[in-house]
Amino acid sequence: MGSPADGHSHSHGPGAYRGGDRRALLTAAGLTAGFMVAEAAGGLIFGSLALLADAGHMLSDSFSLLLALTAVSLAARPATTRRPFGYKRAEILAALFNGLLLLVVSVWVIVEAIRRLEDPVEVMGAGMLIVAVIGLAANLVAAWILMRSGGGSLNVKAALRHVLGDIAGSIGVIAAAGIILLTGWESADAIVSILISILIAASAWSVLKEAVDVLLESVPEGMDAEEVGMAMASHAGVEEVHDLHVWQITSGFPSLSAHILVGQDADCHGIRLELESLLRERFEIDHTTLQVEHSADPAPLRIQSADD
Repeated sequence: MGSPADGHSHSHGPGAYRGGDRRALLTAAGLTAGFMVAEAAGGLIFGSLALLADAGHMLSDSFSLLLALTAVSLAARPATTRRPFGYKRAEILAALFNGLLLLVVSVWVIVEAIRRLEDPVEVMGAGMLIVAVIGLAANLVAAWILMRSGGGSLNVKAALRHVLGDIAGSIGVIAAAGIILLTGWESADAIVSILISILIAASAWSVLKEAVDVLLESVPEGMDAEEVGMAMASHAGVEEVHDLHVWQITSGFPSLSAHILVGQDADCHGIRLELESLLRERFEIDHTTLQVEHSADPAPLRIQSADD
């Protein structure tokens, strides 16, 4: 048997950690935090739970955006011998915490809304409407900044979800204020608060699912590990592919490792380079670890996953 040829193809480009992401997160955090104070004050002054709920949502957003900014900065730090991938998963941990925080906020809103439905309080619709309109404008600006950054990291996506949730929340508050002004039905404030909480919970679930998938090293969404393995096994000179693993280090950073057996007279090094090129061009997998060896005996073409 020929000697093994281990291959490592590394492309740890900054991608999701560009300066544009940092600036967008910082600006959005400033806008969200600034208006959160005004919305909380408006909720207390005008007796609106919907405003307080939206302020609570924006409070979690402000904290989440600042946490995301910190995570992106950590993720940009270089790798070390102790941490070969640096701090790239810091953004995933931050996104996980963000999702949990959103769930806590949604539960609080529901509990408080139910209490208000049972014991209604006076709500000043006009003041509530003015604050909500200003909040909508601030959220639209923040969303535009995040979308314009073009960031592909999970944290930027999570931050945008937060802000889009705030936009929907502001629209709900405006609708509740209009109903109160036109009909005097103050329960609309609590009902809109419950709808906002459902929106918050849905956003939290999406963020949590993506973060947990990365932490559990699931196959990246939209990628079929079996298809990847079959493409490798079908390559000229390859007799077997086994111990195949496809996962994500962090969002936008797919990785692959596999053990490859080739024919007795095949060029291990050449086939490894060809497989790396195939994975990069066809599946956009830049980080690969391929162990290529000559087979002891001629073997039929097959692929064996790590679960076999």
